[in-house]
Amino acid sequence: MVREVMVATLQVKGMEDDLYRALAAWAEQDRRSISQQVTMIIRDFLATRRCTAEERTAALLELCGTWADDLPAEEIAEDIRRARKSGGRSIDVLD
Repeated sequence: MVREVMVATLQVKGMEDDLYRALAAWAEQDRRSISQQVTMIIRDFLATRRCTAEERTAALLELCGTWADDLPAEEIAEDIRRARKSGGRSIDVLD
């Protein structure tokens, strides 16, 4: 049994030149045509939209890792400050 697959055509009007050039460069980097790149972008976007925020957070934590610490946030921030080398900043970015 032969199954026919419908293939739609998408036309984008009014795309800015710099956006098109960036898309073309991205496609070239990934060794895809611009059409294939746009299809991948849309597919990836739609796949992430199906997930709940909790599922996306869980996936990120699984990918990046996490840690448990009994110290209060203020002590953790102070440990980070002490561990830093002086960069000559005049403001404290963690406060």
